[in-house]
Amino acid sequence: MERETDDSGITLAELLAAYSLATDLGLGQPMEHLLRSWRIAARLGTHVGLPDDEQAALFYVAMLSWVGCVADAPEVAASFGDDIAFRSDSYDVDLGGMAAYRFFLGHAGAGESAAARARVAASLLATGGRRVVRGIQAHCLIAATLAERLGLDDAVSAAVRQFFARWDGRGVPPHVGGEELSPWIRLFHVGDITEVYHRNGGVDAAVRVARQRRGRQFDPALADAFCDVAGTVLPALGDGHDPRGMLADAPVLRRCLSGSELDVALAALADFTDLRSPNRAGHSSGVAELAGAAASSLGLPAPDVATTRRAGYVHDIGLHGVPATILDKPGTLSATEWERVRVSSYYTERVLAHPAALARIGAIASYANERMDGSGYHRGASGASIPMAGRVLAAACALRTLTEPRAGRPPTSLKDAAADLRGEARAGRLDADATDAVLSAAGAGGRRRVAGPAGLTQREVEVLVLIARGAATSEVAVRLGVSRKTAATHIERIYAKTGASSRSAATLFALRNGLLDPLEA
Repeated sequence: MERETDDSGITLAELLAAYSLATDLGLGQPMEHLLRSWRIAARLGTHVGLPDDEQAALFYVAMLSWVGCVADAPEVAASFGDDIAFRSDSYDVDLGGMAAYRFFLGHAGAGESAAARARVAASLLATGGRRVVRGIQAHCLIAATLAERLGLDDAVSAAVRQFFARWDGRGVPPHVGGEELSPWIRLFHVGDITEVYHRNGGVDAAVRVARQRRGRQFDPALADAFCDVAGTVLPALGDGHDPRGMLADAPVLRRCLSGSELDVALAALADFTDLRSPNRAGHSSGVAELAGAAASSLGLPAPDVATTRRAGYVHDIGLHGVPATILDKPGTLSATEWERVRVSSYYTERVLAHPAALARIGAIASYANERMDGSGYHRGASGASIPMAGRVLAAACALRTLTEPRAGRPPTSLKDAAADLRGEARAGRLDADATDAVLSAAGAGGRRRVAGPAGLTQREVEVLVLIARGAATSEVAVRLGVSRKTAATHIERIYAKTGASSRSAATLFALRNGLLDPLEA
């Protein structure tokens, strides 16, 4: 399939700003925490003389420094229970020296029996917290690796490796501190912490924590500068999420990604999202390629094929808000645990709501768990309200999930998974055409399709959508750059293949088969 190379309408900065909302979920913080933290750091940077040409690097450091939390989620859960609650609580403590040990021991084995908690605490003491240190090192390495995959400057990769270092040298790596720390990391340390305290306790609380951590976690000069201008650099608590507005003063962040660059960036984010659970490695990229191939074989227009593939990359981004203890739990989930999984699809759509070009991808991504009979989540959408792209994505996700291991079960063979999917289609939960196309793309014996429903060609699908939207024959000709006679021939063939005798009947056919996309304006 030929990939797009034109302007995607999405900048890398906007994509990372959106992804930061998912990272916020994994930190147990309200969405926009990292964006607000960056704004504090950027304003403080301007006040202390950070060169304008370094503001972009500061932005990328702010968006990526916490990304590595997905890498150690299983390990954190094994030692401290709910990894999201653990990270949320960590903002309350200056994690240097004995305070760190007290924090880790206080959270050891959280949610387990007293005996289990004692065993975990004893292990932490016996090993000197080596597992914790290894997890932090993995976090920093993962963040740096993502920066490299996104094509960012080596200095950004080096900076995010220092995220858990401290001014006093009592962080990870040990004995690295002071002026050795990147100025971007020093600025972001202040922004990351003071944002939480400002949100919860106002300007006075933010100033107080800056003074408490001065010369410890924070660069003393930056802490002093922050206290002097806190009322100016702290964003208003009512500020909303508007990435384009936030980034307006940083021209270097405005370059839009090409279609192929967007694919590369989304694939990278997909791989990092899947790190939240060892069983999900490669899941999102696999879904993306499978869904894209199936959409193409169904004859969907090229833009819809690209959107379907891209939605596959990000359909699980909302799982950042689900603790690893739930994702990797064998057996039946409780009602509360299941609700956290169910709402993850809503978070996927919410995270990807800006800008408009990304919102389109997010809307399709949020259909990954919907079912044709209304039994899916999070909307409980059914039938014609699910676009064909969403139907294909749901079938692709279902197949990949079955053929991958999950907590408490081994992977299902492709043959058995294909049989299960066909059963779901017969029961009316998955779309039959989408299922067949996905199985064919997976090499599972599905019927090889080179056309859409009723044998419509890709061009006929385009014409059907146009006439269903009210276009006259002459308008169809102009829109597609063909003669009026050719447009009329296409319409006649559409009527013959679909059994429609009028525009209304053809429109109902398009709706029934998910071709008249309800998400389009």
